[in-house]
Amino acid sequence: MGIFGALTTAVSGLQAQSFALSNISGNIANSQTTAYKRKDTSFTDLIPDDLPSKQNSGSVLAQSISTNNVQGDIQTASKDTYMAINGDGFFVVSKPTSTSDNKPVFGGSDLYTRRGDFSLDKNGYLVNGAGYYLKALPVDSATGNVTGNVPQVIQLTNNILPARASSSVTYQGNLPAFPGVSGADSTEPGSELFNPVGYVADPRTPATSMIAASASGAVMTTPSNLVGSGVGDGDTLTLSVNGGATKTFTIGTGAGQYNTLDELVQAIASDSDLSSGLTVDNDGNALALNGSNINAKFTIGGSAATALGLTAGTVSPTAGTGAGYVAAKDSDDFLKQSISGQAVTVYDSQGSAVSVQFRWAKVNDAATGGQDTWNLFYQTNPNATGTAPEWTNVGTDFTFNAQGQLTPPTTSVDIPNLTVNNDNLGTLSLNLGKAGLTQYADANGTVSMTALTQDGYPAGTVTRVSINGDGRLTAYYSNGQTADLLDIPLVTFTAPDQLQEQDGGAFAATYGSGQAIPGSTASIAGGSLESSNTDISDEFTKLITTQEAYSANTRIVTTSNSMLQDTLNMIR
Repeated sequence: MGIFGALTTAVSGLQAQSFALSNISGNIANSQTTAYKRKDTSFTDLIPDDLPSKQNSGSVLAQSISTNNVQGDIQTASKDTYMAINGDGFFVVSKPTSTSDNKPVFGGSDLYTRRGDFSLDKNGYLVNGAGYYLKALPVDSATGNVTGNVPQVIQLTNNILPARASSSVTYQGNLPAFPGVSGADSTEPGSELFNPVGYVADPRTPATSMIAASASGAVMTTPSNLVGSGVGDGDTLTLSVNGGATKTFTIGTGAGQYNTLDELVQAIASDSDLSSGLTVDNDGNALALNGSNINAKFTIGGSAATALGLTAGTVSPTAGTGAGYVAAKDSDDFLKQSISGQAVTVYDSQGSAVSVQFRWAKVNDAATGGQDTWNLFYQTNPNATGTAPEWTNVGTDFTFNAQGQLTPPTTSVDIPNLTVNNDNLGTLSLNLGKAGLTQYADANGTVSMTALTQDGYPAGTVTRVSINGDGRLTAYYSNGQTADLLDIPLVTFTAPDQLQEQDGGAFAATYGSGQAIPGSTASIAGGSLESSNTDISDEFTKLITTQEAYSANTRIVTTSNSMLQDTLNMIR
């Protein structure tokens, strides 16, 4: 290489360092640009083709190196619709080709970007700071399923979310083993039970309103001398309860015998084998036998039974007459004999709020020989009067075992045609869950709720939108509901550094980059932005070395010029 070769090589060095300076300048200028990808510079030497012994250093060629696959820092942002890609991938975007009626018209090829500063414009499109429109997939707000497979620019509208009628109420809690109703006394078994005497109609279910077994004897003309009333001396009366031991009572004046009605009543009442399910009374000089609860049955026998006016055989409870409602005139008594089950607001098909008040009444218990059983009521018409129904029985007996668990185990109960103030809500399901309704001791004698929710809601309008961690655009409604509206897809490239850079941080696919590949393992961070991957300190270091290299090349030009002048002077 001669002097002219050295001169041209130095000039190529000046050009290469100028090219590098241009990249450094662009990187520094865009250090605060969202998701900007810096441009590094690669220097390639150009060696003249010659024998190895005659080869020398040639010119230099400067080329840009893209860093599209190098992620910048992710920082939180002030807008819910801002998003950053954490990992490899690009958003699919488009730029309008024209406008029609002040709305953008799209028709060009897809572009790709990591610039996620998207905001809703006046037309409801998501547009980033460089004017690129986001492409996404529509989502069925009811099911949450994606309804398409080709990303498109989607216009969001402030549609109303339709009302949803309540169909299920999650109702879980504990009923007190001994409810704190008016007149209840823990020392008196059965004092806490619901008693419908005097009601217009028995509000219990048919099963729990069964009439206890009952048998009444004849009026004794001489109750102080049963033998004188037609009972034979030595006659016997036998009784047994629920198939248990048979007990015998002998009428007469001898030892261990009973000759007055009062003596006989006292003897029966004092027998521990019978008192668990049988009560006895001298009712108007007649022997009256009654089951102590609706489950008890007893058997009468013996030669004295007929003389006392009793019919031999087994006496069982009779079918109940439960009407399943509480009349308005009985409401005050009902409130005293039941405890609050709290209230829940449900919604009809029009989205109107309806308050459903619940109350619990204990109708049977183990302490009196039965099973701990409850009936649940809801207030159907708070404005009812007279004999019109005010409270309605849901129609289910809630029975608990000794361990305080529902028996049989029940996870849900349907309330058919639930009606409040003439608003028929249809069938409402009470979701009790697995062991969600229990009966344990409670010092206050009140219901303790652990869950009381429902699945209905009124109509609502969009109050804001945001991006969730799954890359879904979620709408938040004025009724407290949320719904996914868009699914934001990501694409990747086999060679992302071969993408063609566009203005505003967008890229176009090239032959070298390959076509966009749908899907990515990256995640989308909502309310965040990716910073530029430019490192200012690194750029300043490169700036210093570039400046020194440029200065050195100018010395070569100066030296070459001096040598040429010396050569020309030789000729003169």
